[in-house]
Amino acid sequence: MLKYTICFIRQGDNILLINREKPSWMGSWNGVGGKLEKGETPEECILREVLEETSIRLQNVEYKGVVTWVKDGIFSGGMYAFVADIPKNFSYITPRKVREGILDWKNISWILDSKNTGVALNLPMFLPKMLNENNKYEHICVFEEDRLLKVKSISLNSNYGYGQAN
Repeated sequence: MLKYTICFIRQGDNILLINREKPSWMGSWNGVGGKLEKGETPEECILREVLEETSIRLQNVEYKGVVTWVKDGIFSGGMYAFVADIPKNFSYITPRKVREGILDWKNISWILDSKNTGVALNLPMFLPKMLNENNKYEHICVFEEDRLLKVKSISLNSNYGYGQAN
C-alpha cells in the first residue's frame, strides 16, 4: 500500500494547484493531497485531504492510477492519483493562503508549458494522461541523484494497483 494521495481538481481549462511551503516539492505548484491515515482507503484519504487543504467538499473523484518514484534504482514510494471535475459555476476565489501553502487556479496550458519551471518537475509528464485518457496508469518517475531522468507510464489492470512494471 502506498502512503500518499494527490488530486487534480479541474474546472474547465484550469486546475487548482498548491504551492507548498514544505517538502516535498516545496516552492513548486502541484496537486492537492496528503498522507493516508490508518484504516483509510485512498479515496477516503483524498476526500479528507482536499477538504482539509481547500475547504472544498468533493462529491466524486476519479481514480486515475498511481505515481511512484524510484530513486537511485530503489523503489521509494508513491501516491494514488485522482481527478475531480467541478462545475464552472462553482466559485472558489484564489489565490488563497492556507496552512500548507498557496492555492491558485492555473490554466492547463500554463502547467504543461515546456518553459515552465514553477511546477513539480514530473507533473507535465503524467498529467496529460490523467486528464485526457480513461485508462489508469502507473507513472514511474525515475530519479538519479535527485535529478528526474524519465517518467515511464504503464497501463494498470486493477484498482489501486502498482508495481506491475519496474
